[in-house]
Amino acid sequence: MTEQTAAHLSPIADTRETSRPSSHWTAWGQWLALFTMTVDHLTRYVLPGDWDLNWAGSSIGRIAFPLFAAMVAWHGLFNTRNPLRYSWRILIIGLAAQIPYMMMPRASDAFILNVCFTLASGLAIGALVRQGWQHYQQQTIGFGWLVFSAGLVVTVWYLLGFWVEYGHNGLLLIPLFMFAMQALNGTHEALKSRLWAGLAAFPVLWIAGQMNASDMAKSFTVATCVVVLVLAAGAAQRIPPVALAMPRRLWLAWYPGHFALIALWLLLSGQLAG
Repeated sequence: MTEQTAAHLSPIADTRETSRPSSHWTAWGQWLALFTMTVDHLTRYVLPGDWDLNWAGSSIGRIAFPLFAAMVAWHGLFNTRNPLRYSWRILIIGLAAQIPYMMMPRASDAFILNVCFTLASGLAIGALVRQGWQHYQQQTIGFGWLVFSAGLVVTVWYLLGFWVEYGHNGLLLIPLFMFAMQALNGTHEALKSRLWAGLAAFPVLWIAGQMNASDMAKSFTVATCVVVLVLAAGAAQRIPPVALAMPRRLWLAWYPGHFALIALWLLLSGQLAG
């Protein structure tokens, strides 16, 4: 769900070219994201309930989504020339995973689109907001068109939030990550710059704190976001390359593949008989 190509994109608050920070941390993040996601899904769908492993999903499992969102936002901001095309590739993974995802046992029978739809839509929203603001700054669109476009984006966000995993808050996380990462990456020594970067980071942490019910889950989600924001503020330059890069095919196939294997296990064990 991350992007490999590199390019420069203009910031949301400034049309000047942005320096591209090191992305070594995302290679480490891929391994961590897949591990924590798999732990979450195994404890939720596969391992016996009497093992009492709910704590794993409320702690380790809560790292996965904000980490995926952070990596998508990072690559959408710094490492791709076309965020919308990148969003489309994530959507293809979501389409491949949707049928086995729908086979997972849930408390509610409501139709929900899997997390790839959340990530793809969040990236598209963030990219469109940035592009609209850039066009307005360059005076290629007027204020009326900017307001109309913003209203359209908000409407799509509101309607889509009822249908995707992690809902409205999940859709907001990537655009807010992009905004905060841009501000933190461009921070200078000036007090005004530092204050702006701090204010830009606050909405990410606030939304992250709204995404889970338990205090433990909130803590792990917010802590993950804090670490990513510190990386965006300059710590990313200190992260060494990963010793073993994740094979691209494994990265692309893991999400739909692991759901398919879980669904097969549930079917063979009789848990999907009804």
